[in-house]
Amino acid sequence: MTAPTDRIRARALALRSAELPAYLYDLAALRGHAARIRAALPAPVELYYAAKANPEPEILAALRPYVDGYEVSSGGELAHVGTSVPGAPLAFGGPGKTPAEIAEALDLGVERFHVESVYELRMLAGLAARHGGDRRVAVLPRFNLPVGGGALDGSSLAMGGRPTPFGMDPGQADEVVALLTDGTYPQLELRGVHAHLASGLEAPEQLAVAESVVTWAVRLAGRHRVPLAEVTVGGGMAVDYAAPERRFDWAAYGTGLARLAAAHPGLTLRIEPGRALTAYCGWYATEVLDVKHSHGEEFAVVRGGTHHLRTPATKGHDQPCTVLPSDEPWPHPWPRSAARGDRVTLTGQLCTPKDVLSRDVPAPGLRAGDRVVFGVAGAYAWNISHHDFLMHPRPGFHFLDSPGGRAEGSVEDGAA
Repeated sequence: MTAPTDRIRARALALRSAELPAYLYDLAALRGHAARIRAALPAPVELYYAAKANPEPEILAALRPYVDGYEVSSGGELAHVGTSVPGAPLAFGGPGKTPAEIAEALDLGVERFHVESVYELRMLAGLAARHGGDRRVAVLPRFNLPVGGGALDGSSLAMGGRPTPFGMDPGQADEVVALLTDGTYPQLELRGVHAHLASGLEAPEQLAVAESVVTWAVRLAGRHRVPLAEVTVGGGMAVDYAAPERRFDWAAYGTGLARLAAAHPGLTLRIEPGRALTAYCGWYATEVLDVKHSHGEEFAVVRGGTHHLRTPATKGHDQPCTVLPSDEPWPHPWPRSAARGDRVTLTGQLCTPKDVLSRDVPAPGLRAGDRVVFGVAGAYAWNISHHDFLMHPRPGFHFLDSPGGRAEGSVEDGAA
């Protein structure tokens, strides 16, 4: 959905000015979306949630019935997710893992490690000998594979087949497989291969990437005559902020993955979406403080800004939004500012011209005191924003649910 759900709309209008801006999350909508994704995926496909997209404990817990585990990328995420959803399987990925983080992951019994370099592999082996106990540690080396046929051309963030700090070159694959299978590191087990090559891909391109990764991984294992249990083909399913009503085609993707899994019986495929799971369940609600006229254009300044919701500045897009006119009486003795034309640009309170949330928004008659709710704010929003710039108050956090779900609740001042 693009417009706020009924419960989000009601909460956005009910909050006092002093309680804005606020993040509003519809947990019932999140669970419904996750359930539809899970139903579209065939049984041989495991679904891990990339916690970096939105690590709020309520979000992690709401997803637990629908995901097979969580992908974490730092010691902080490791501890946080382990506390928020205790006992859930974890995969530890990301470049630049420190010895302390790896030791912590080993002590916590992390299910599998996505290894980014030969150096990291050797570090993991040395630490596993001291911290891993008697168990063999499951390893999925990450490789930075090229993909032909233009599959990555539409990506908003491509990493495959080009210089990048992520993963290893395909030319290192034989060395890595040998280190994991010739007895050099008996405490490590080659479980499979990991590849996350791009973000922002639609279903046909995602399927092309998955087929390419699986084909390469199976050939690698066959060349070394070793079993391969898992292949992780990453996440990066497209979320279109310009047309948020157009969604990633999970049904077509699931059908394609089913064909791929059938061609490789006994091989577990794993995907690790983040943004595409949670983006649509979150909204950033705020209030218009002033409407200004400048050189023939109109600007509405709202509480908060891109220090709370950084995605429009980071990705250079206009955040989808809905205007909710306020029917409350104007409480001040001074005149109420209002738009003269039909379109306004919505900006925040920061002292920079880059603090733009959405341009050319149809909002005839927009007035100070009206509410604006920005959608598609459930991923890579608050948690990647530069919170302390200008030291404005932090937003509140409200987690709304249906009567049959978990109890409604809110956490104010960002203390989530």
